[in-house]
Amino acid sequence: MKEILDLWLSWLPSLVAGLGISLEVTVASLVLGIPLGLALAIGVGSPSKSFRAISVVIVELGRGAPALILLQFLYFGLPTVGLTLSSFFSSVVALALSTGAYTSEIMRAGLVSVPFGQREAAYAIGLSTRDSFRLIILPQGLRVAIPPLLGFALVMLQTTSLCFTIALPELVSRANDIGSSTFRYMPVLVLTGFLYASICVPSTLLIGRMEKHLSRHE
Repeated sequence: MKEILDLWLSWLPSLVAGLGISLEVTVASLVLGIPLGLALAIGVGSPSKSFRAISVVIVELGRGAPALILLQFLYFGLPTVGLTLSSFFSSVVALALSTGAYTSEIMRAGLVSVPFGQREAAYAIGLSTRDSFRLIILPQGLRVAIPPLLGFALVMLQTTSLCFTIALPELVSRANDIGSSTFRYMPVLVLTGFLYASICVPSTLLIGRMEKHLSRHE
């Protein structure tokens, strides 16, 4: 056991650095993807047939294409047409597109959950469609959507493990490098799992408490 602990201590700095990159990719993809998801959610519910059709196509393509395919396409496919992206940028763009497609349904569910009477009341007091959405519908819809969005953020953190396939030095990539050089795959993968769990388990508990808090007055 002492030997394993010594190995873990020697590997920990590299793995923590990889975890930092995983978190950076996760945050960047969420910052870009969630506003995209909101725009797509609005588009899917738009009265404009063309806008609605475009939004539905983007959502279905984003949900239908695995994140791994998006990563491979951006990193290995685009250079064939003269456009080269770094592994970090490819990871952020691919996961942001995937985030936008999946969170659009979360956002749409949150917006639809706002009672129709709230919309009628907004129109009754003279608010425009834009102001009623900005001041009445969106804040209440986000209140419903926040817990699932936070849960999805944890899924995206785990999804960054796919980025090792395009040479991004994130957590799994560094664990694989250590395993390749030492042939101690089991200990390094166990430590990698602990690092993911150190973020995901407390976050899951916090999200559960937040969800109860937000829904207690409903």
